[in-house]
Amino acid sequence: MATRPKRSEIPEALTWNLADLFASREAWETECSAIREELPKLVDLARRAATGPDALAACLAAFEQLAIRHQRVQAFASLRFSSDGTDPEYQADAARAMAMAAEFGQTGSTIEAAVLDIPEDTLADWLQQPVLAPFRRYIQDLADTRPHRLHPETEQALQALGEVLGAPYQVYQRSKSADMTFESVTLPDGSEHPVSFALYEDRYEFHPDTELRRAAYDSFIRTLRRYRNTFAAAYAAEVKKHVALARLRRFDSTEQMLLQPQQVTMEMYLNLLTIIRTELAPHMRRLARLRRRVLGLDKMRFCDLKVPLDSDFVPKTTVQEAGELIQEALAVFGPDYTQIIATALRDRWVDLADNIGKSTGAFCNSPYGVHPFILITWTDTMRGAFVLAHELGHAAHFVHAGGSQNFFNTRPSMYFIEAPSTLHEMMLGRHILSKTEDPRMRRWVILQWLGTYHHNFVTHLLEGELQHRVYQAAEAGKAITANLLCELKGEILSEFWGDAVEIDEGATLTWMRQPHYYMGLYPYTYSAGLTVSTLVSKRIFEEGKPAAERWREVLRAGGTMRPLELMRHAGVDMANPQPIREAVAFVGELVDELERSFGEAR
Repeated sequence: MATRPKRSEIPEALTWNLADLFASREAWETECSAIREELPKLVDLARRAATGPDALAACLAAFEQLAIRHQRVQAFASLRFSSDGTDPEYQADAARAMAMAAEFGQTGSTIEAAVLDIPEDTLADWLQQPVLAPFRRYIQDLADTRPHRLHPETEQALQALGEVLGAPYQVYQRSKSADMTFESVTLPDGSEHPVSFALYEDRYEFHPDTELRRAAYDSFIRTLRRYRNTFAAAYAAEVKKHVALARLRRFDSTEQMLLQPQQVTMEMYLNLLTIIRTELAPHMRRLARLRRRVLGLDKMRFCDLKVPLDSDFVPKTTVQEAGELIQEALAVFGPDYTQIIATALRDRWVDLADNIGKSTGAFCNSPYGVHPFILITWTDTMRGAFVLAHELGHAAHFVHAGGSQNFFNTRPSMYFIEAPSTLHEMMLGRHILSKTEDPRMRRWVILQWLGTYHHNFVTHLLEGELQHRVYQAAEAGKAITANLLCELKGEILSEFWGDAVEIDEGATLTWMRQPHYYMGLYPYTYSAGLTVSTLVSKRIFEEGKPAAERWREVLRAGGTMRPLELMRHAGVDMANPQPIREAVAFVGELVDELERSFGEAR
């Protein structure tokens, strides 16, 4: 029987180097204890913060330094758990880190209360003092929450419950990484194929062999079905938590509460959900029908949506080749920019292997003052180059922001966060197209772009729509059950795909597949980022260095600008729905070209 390797069997070269965070688990434990010992000192500084701008600055400076150390402790525990969620030690350390985060959050709540206890006029005067300049953004963002703050003791109590409030996500992650097992698939020729979350979503979902792809999907769904009620209970707890907090904090709606830290209006949020769902759907239906015709499928099942259209043309590549190609594609940003990519691959910032217990998907964790850590599952296909480029976009972003801003000013709004990553994908595609005259390669690149649009404008955007409907249902008093989630997901998919795609039970269970539902209103932000990167990449190819340098200025700005300001500096005004429509129209142009290409070929 084919099996996935254990983490201990993976060559070191295919793993990330967590020694860059801590030399050993013992060093991590020592730092955990040291941070705990510092927390009472922070509380003492908070008590004196209202005595003057110098005292407030001293408190915030100490808080910032401890926050940096705490972030590294959290990253170490999280990354180890992501590498193998079945390891009991990693599980225990992740739980310990969560408990520590709750303690740190309590202290942070004390500091926030101390800042907000300072009269508004006094605080406004103090902010003119140079000593508080590094903390101006933190203080101003905190002041924006004043109308929704609860009594300081209540805020501290909520922070103390941080581990409990984070439990729904932990239940989801533990079940997904440590408990779920999938039946291997045996084909009529006797070949056996292991199935896992990572293998299905990174390999089988794109596999050109219809029999294998559908068999892997059926195995995948059989396991999901067994966990549907557990996962629904976990997600229901997450939703109820947010609804309760929104009411306690006197927000008009749960979504308004979740949008506030993103500095995004309801109009901006709903523009993306509404325009993309309605205006993109006809283009994606055309693509689904084209895929069915070209591949000769008996019907278009949900599991067929990502199969390569040119099934005999699946370019292969190594990690080294992919890295070199990505650097070429980003050369317009300068040699110091491409050096970030080279360093990431040389110095093991990236975890590449597939092993039992490894987290699915891909992500970039960027602890301040160290370097980013990237998780992907490398499958030796050129598609992996686009995934790698995406995560390296996050890495380059935070290398720029972290190198230019202090800790408090590094991270921009979540609304912007996916723009740098998807820009890399757009730049890589444009570069490949500029180098080839092969019509099959051109079609393949267009399909990779359409894969990105599917991921961000379809998968994540429709996740966002599900969140929108679930929060509305919860606020109306409806019970959030597996049946309701499947019903809502099925409605959304049917509205989007019409009669072009068969929406089966597995399709309605896709709410079980992504962790984003436990990260606030995160899914829809992918569409904001891709809208920006679609238009910015076009400008960079048209204007060259000037547009590229404006983009690097945006990256260096980190969180010192609000998302609209960042995007406007790059030349895209997301307060206006027109950029969204332009990005959707570009997708339509790509589908047009594919239809012409396959029409000519046939």
